[in-house]
Amino acid sequence: MLPIRPDRFLADLHALRSFGAAGVGKGVVRPAYSEPDIAAREWLAGRMRDAGLSVHVDPVGSVFGLAEGRSLLMGSHTDSQPEGGWLDGALGVIAALEVARASVEAGGPPVSVVSFQDEEGRFGVTTGSAVWSGNLSLDKADGLSDRDGLSFAEARARMPGRSEGFVEPGRFSGFLEMHIEQGPVLDREREAIGVVDAIVGIRDMKITLVGEQNHAGTTPMQGRRDAFQALSRFNALIAERFANVVTPSTVWTIGHVTLHPNASSIVPGRVKFSMQWRDGDADRLGRMERIILETAEEVASSGGFDLDFGPMLGLEPVQMDMRLRGALEGAAESEVPGRWRVMPSGALHDATNLSKLMPVAMLFVPSINGISHAFGEDTDEADLVTGLRVLAGAVEALG
Repeated sequence: MLPIRPDRFLADLHALRSFGAAGVGKGVVRPAYSEPDIAAREWLAGRMRDAGLSVHVDPVGSVFGLAEGRSLLMGSHTDSQPEGGWLDGALGVIAALEVARASVEAGGPPVSVVSFQDEEGRFGVTTGSAVWSGNLSLDKADGLSDRDGLSFAEARARMPGRSEGFVEPGRFSGFLEMHIEQGPVLDREREAIGVVDAIVGIRDMKITLVGEQNHAGTTPMQGRRDAFQALSRFNALIAERFANVVTPSTVWTIGHVTLHPNASSIVPGRVKFSMQWRDGDADRLGRMERIILETAEEVASSGGFDLDFGPMLGLEPVQMDMRLRGALEGAAESEVPGRWRVMPSGALHDATNLSKLMPVAMLFVPSINGISHAFGEDTDEADLVTGLRVLAGAVEALG
């Protein structure tokens, strides 16, 4: 096996966590283009150079460590949720760095490393890899903004050392992404490794309902155009209407609500909310979209509300490449015989975008109690090292 050094891998992983360390436990606050994110990417670029890789920072701030010639690309992202954990994304980047470094030292197969920018969706959905893969044009991405009104164009201008050009995808033979599971299955079943068979598709959009702002004490209940009540009705109706369409693995979430003017003595006149839904079947995602649009129109029409739909963002379900997946399965069986499983990914990852360009596959390690996107996110370090060994074994098998 490639001469990986678990001590060096863990030291780098803890060093990366220091950029934006916050909250209890091993929490991290490192949103895309924040000062901690930019500092972390500059540190990562230095570690890539130390590993013998050539650094390229693309126009949106994704950081590549490139091996010479045609190579296998590995990595993930290093930005975090507003309150995130130390492993989400970061694990895949640092594991890739260690495997690439070990391969350079041993004269093994060429491995390149990437940390994509804004995977966590401060501005869009896996924005950096979406732009690189051609799923999202740079012009369209530049028009996106975060919840505070900062545009993507303004944010990416903060990144130092950006190149004017993108890395050519044709130089890579495939993409491997190691990640924490972000769910409870492996931890609950006491299994060490998950080899992903497919990543679910996702749809994400903003919906705005505008009624009438008025005095909360003097406006009769009958005839109110209360924006929050409209949202409440919408939420109840879609749950009923999804019942005969969805499966137990389908999920949907109203995750961000802005109520205006958000005061206790005023009937709210406007509500803007996010609507996100995920499933492994593209047709089902489409049926859910029609239900959402029709239900919002019905609520607006019956209650006298103006309605606006924001741009639809999302990605299609993706099957993993059988050759890359087979290498991961073989390495898992060699490293932890009988203690691994094939499983879907309910979370979205950069591998979804890259599947448009090249073969992709993913590897999971357990998340303690299934916690992620929270300060309490963690994985036993022995499980992290097991994942690293499986990743290295797969790279060696792929040659």
